[in-house]
Amino acid sequence: MLLCCSSPMVPGETLTKKAQLLREWGYPTIAVFHPYDEWNAQTRRELLSLEARTGVRPVEFVLTADIYGKAMSPNASLRAACRDMYRRAVDVCAELDMVTEIEFEYGPQDPMPLFTPYQRPSSEDEAAFLDFYRELLGRTAGSEASVLLEPLNRYESRYLNSVADNLALIEQVAHPAAGLLPDTFHMSIEEASVPDALRTAGDKVRHVHLGDNNRLLPGRGSLDWAGIFDALADISYGGAVNLECSTSGNPSKTLPQSARLLGALIRGER
Repeated sequence: MLLCCSSPMVPGETLTKKAQLLREWGYPTIAVFHPYDEWNAQTRRELLSLEARTGVRPVEFVLTADIYGKAMSPNASLRAACRDMYRRAVDVCAELDMVTEIEFEYGPQDPMPLFTPYQRPSSEDEAAFLDFYRELLGRTAGSEASVLLEPLNRYESRYLNSVADNLALIEQVAHPAAGLLPDTFHMSIEEASVPDALRTAGDKVRHVHLGDNNRLLPGRGSLDWAGIFDALADISYGGAVNLECSTSGNPSKTLPQSARLLGALIRGER
């Protein structure tokens, strides 16, 4: 397994500065979450040469904007804009063999589904989502890139909250670039057991987001991190484990501490 950290958690005005800090702090890989309105040719060149210049490999790439998570919006212009953004992200991933993720929808739910978890989209909406998913998967041809489904908790998405529901769609598309991106924070809300859900997902797990049950750094909440890493070892997971959470304070102190904790978990030190 490879230690990874999300770029918004790291100080620095450029990807290069962020990567340099991560290398110093013990992270060999970086997940790049970049504002869509700031994505340009210069930043693209910086990303493509990042590993050669810093020794830190970009493994995940996501373009971010208010239109993120609106690929199934009933608003045609919003839906089209979101899908174009996803297409651009997938094309970048195909150049560097990175992963990206998509969701059926993303955003605060109103009304909040306190007592209506695990809703299902209509058969028509599910088919339309799968058609778009297949289109994105097709854009990875000739590369090792992946387009992953990330189960979100019920307060951020009405649908596809559980690992099982996302695995069912992955099985339907049956594409080598399809897979699962489990996020331990979301799983802490939706799964009866995070380790058991990871074992169920098995080799469909292609990338992992880490955050404790309170979305702080691992060890700052109540999740069983030894059990989670035991499950990842049981499924022979060898990809990146990426921090996507609060820095829980000064990142120059907390991120090196987290690298030491996660490194020990990866090595099986309990």
